Amino acid sequence: MSEKRDHNENRQQGLNISSKTVLGVAVILAVILFLAGLLTQVLPRGQFALDENGSAIAGTYQEHPEYKLPIWKIAAAPVLAFTESTAVTGLAIIAIIMLVGGTFLILDKIGVLKYMMAVIVNRFEKKRFMLIAVMTFFGMFLSSTAGILEESLTLVPIAVAISLAMGWDSLTGIGMSFVAVAFGFTAATFNPFNVITVQKLANLPIFSGLWLRLIIFAVVYASLTAFLILYAKKIEKHPEKSPAYETDKAVRERYPMDECRAMLTQQSVARATKVFVTCLCCVLASTVVSFVMSILGARTGSELLTTVGGYASMGCMAVFFPIGGLLAGHVYGLRGKNLFKAFGEGIRTILPVIPLVVFILAISYVLDKGMIMHTILYKLSSGLQNLSPYVVILLMFAFIAVLELFIGSGTAKAFLIVPLMSILCDLLGVTRQSMVITFCFADGFTNMLYPTSSLMIIAIGMVGVSYKNWLKWTSKLFLTEGIISVAFMLFAVAIQYA
Repeated sequence: MSEKRDHNENRQQGLNISSKTVLGVAVILAVILFLAGLLTQVLPRGQFALDENGSAIAGTYQEHPEYKLPIWKIAAAPVLAFTESTAVTGLAIIAIIMLVGGTFLILDKIGVLKYMMAVIVNRFEKKRFMLIAVMTFFGMFLSSTAGILEESLTLVPIAVAISLAMGWDSLTGIGMSFVAVAFGFTAATFNPFNVITVQKLANLPIFSGLWLRLIIFAVVYASLTAFLILYAKKIEKHPEKSPAYETDKAVRERYPMDECRAMLTQQSVARATKVFVTCLCCVLASTVVSFVMSILGARTGSELLTTVGGYASMGCMAVFFPIGGLLAGHVYGLRGKNLFKAFGEGIRTILPVIPLVVFILAISYVLDKGMIMHTILYKLSSGLQNLSPYVVILLMFAFIAVLELFIGSGTAKAFLIVPLMSILCDLLGVTRQSMVITFCFADGFTNMLYPTSSLMIIAIGMVGVSYKNWLKWTSKLFLTEGIISVAFMLFAVAIQYA
C-alpha cells in the first residue's frame, strides 16, 4: 500500500506530460507523415549533385522518373528512420529528454526546485516584471550567441514554477524560457548554427553584418518582453483567462510558497543546490566547446565539425545534468536503490513524448528517401527569375519557414539550400547578407510553432496546454514577429545590406 502511495506521489513530481496534448500532436504528425508520403508519389523525383560537405551544387539537378519510394517503406518509416545517420540527432534528443525527466524528479523530490523558487521570488518580489525582463534576456542571449536550444529544457520547469509563485501562469514561464530561447535563434548574433555556418556557405566574412543583427536582437527582445509583461499583468487581474488555468491549479498545490520559503532554512538543500549549479556550469562550459567547434567547422566549411559541435553541447548536457541531479539526491540523503528508483520513475514521466520524436524522424526519412526535397528547391529557384528583389526575399523566407516543418536542424537546412540561394541572390539583386538574416528569421521562431518541434511539445505538454490553445496564445506574438521580420528583410534589400 505504501509503495503504491509513493508511486502516486512520484507521479505528481518531476515532469508530468499531458497525455491529451501528446495525443493531439501525434494525430497531427501522423497526418503530416501521410502527406509527405503522398508527395513522394506525385512529385517528380530528382537530386542535385553534392560536394564533399554535402552542399547542393548549382546546375547539377537531374530528375529520376524511374524511381519511386515504395509504399512499404513509407509505412515502415518509423523503424527505417533509425537506420539512417540522421537518426543520431533524434536519439540524442530522446536521451536528453529522458535524462532530464529522471533528473528533475530527483530535484523535485528533495526540494531543490522549491529552494530555488524561494530564493528567486524573494529576490524579485518587489521588482516583479524585472524578473521577466532578466530571464527573457538570459534565454535569448544564450541562444543568440551560443546556439543553446535543447538545453532550454532544463529551464522550463524552473521558469514555470517561478512564474506560478509570482502569481502568473505556466505559459508566462514557458515564454521566459523556451520561447525566449527560440527567439534568440530568430535574433541570432553569433549563433554558430544559423549565422556562422550560413555566412561561411555564402562565402561571407565570419561575423560580418553584425550591426544590423544587434539591432534586430534589441527589437525582438523588446517585443517579446513587452508581450510577456502585458500578458502577466492580464493574468494577475484575471487568472481565469489563462489557457492553463485548470492545469495550473495542480502545479500550484505542488509548490506552495510557505513550503518553498521554509526550504531556505535547510542547509542540506542548499548544499544539494550547489552541487546542481556546479554541474549546470559544466553544461554551460560544454557550450563553449560547441561554439568553438562550430566556428572551426564554419571556417573550414566542414559540416562534420559543425555537427560535432552541436553533439558536444548535447552530449555534455546528457552527462553532467543527470550527474548533478544524482549527486544532489545523494547529498540530501537519497541513496542506492531509492535514488535510482526515483531517477527511473522520472524517466517514465517523460516517455509519452518519445513516439512523437520517432514520428518526426520518420517524416524526415520519407522526404529524404523520396527524393523530392531537391525537386522542390529546384522548382523554387527556377520560379524566382525576373521577380523583384523584395518579392524574392519574402519568397525565400516563406520557403525556409515551410522547410523547417520537415527539416528542424538549422545546419542541415543551411548545407542543403544556402549554396544555391547564394547564387540566386547574386542573379536577382539580393545581397547574401540579407539572405543570412532571412534564414535566421525563418529558422528561429518556427522552433516554437510547428508540431514537429519535440521541444515545444514537451514544454506545452508539461502544463497540459493543447496545441490548438498554444497557437491561440502565441498568435499575436507570431503576428508581431512576422511583421518585424518582414520589415527588416525589406529594409535589408532597400539598403543593399552587406
